[in-house]
Amino acid sequence: MRAVTQTAFGGPEVLQVAEVERPVPLSGEVVIQVRASGVNPVDAAVRSGAYPLLGEPPFGVGWDISGVVVEAAPGARYKVGEEVYGMPFFPRAATGYADYVATPSRQVARKPAAVDHVHAAALPLAGLTAWQGLVDAAGVGQGDRVLIHRAAGGVGHLAVQIAKAQGAYVIALASAGKHEFVRSLGADEAIDYRAVDFTEVLGDLEDMVDVVFDSSSQGERSLAVLKPGGVLVSIMEHGNAELAAKVEAAGRRFAGVSVEPDYAALEAIAELVETGRLRPHVEQTFALEEAGKAHEVLESGQVRGKLVLTL
Repeated sequence: MRAVTQTAFGGPEVLQVAEVERPVPLSGEVVIQVRASGVNPVDAAVRSGAYPLLGEPPFGVGWDISGVVVEAAPGARYKVGEEVYGMPFFPRAATGYADYVATPSRQVARKPAAVDHVHAAALPLAGLTAWQGLVDAAGVGQGDRVLIHRAAGGVGHLAVQIAKAQGAYVIALASAGKHEFVRSLGADEAIDYRAVDFTEVLGDLEDMVDVVFDSSSQGERSLAVLKPGGVLVSIMEHGNAELAAKVEAAGRRFAGVSVEPDYAALEAIAELVETGRLRPHVEQTFALEEAGKAHEVLESGQVRGKLVLTL
């Protein structure tokens, strides 16, 4: 089968398509014929060596997949022919940019029928990050005021919709050119972080928020807009003990989130998609052989929503 691999850290050019052995499932696992694979910032950080999550190369990057079960070992939750999506193994290697991926069946869920494989592959890592942060960790509910950093990005654009589906009033931080986009997703208010200081706009007590969803390492600054008793959800600084201590000392709660496979959350996300309350935005698609080009576009910092590889 084909799989995108790399033998050294470096720029997008280190990603190469190679012929490798097709995986064989263990008990409780399924083999998925991948139809689409989502591209995430963590993929690029691992590829470059900036985030050496998988150790030294050689390895293959990629976690988000959507496809069809072609083998099901004894004890697996799915049958051959079922369509599934998920984020296997994270933070260990899944080699998701590949024709086939073997995974424990409880790390994937049935693909929402309302979207194709391309859009389903845009959901897992970003959607799980948003769900585990906003719903599981922060318990966002009706009437909560929620501030979302990088609201037009891969995680952010799904976080806006998940918070809205939970009944929150959503304030989106995004550049002015992306305000129409985040409002189309359900944001009640949009702030141009390039033109104004969000801590001044939301610094008064009546404007403060109950939850900050921070995907931009702005945790300490975000404390200025967080109500007493509020929750700071951090996905970039989830292991920052100093920040956590400052948040707790200020009378707020710190929730560091490191995303993990979670079929129950994937099922909840699929339900939001099926009922029209969540729609992943795919900015551009690329063939598997264009994985390096996808990383170039990703690293431009101009992408709204997600990029996806098609197989």
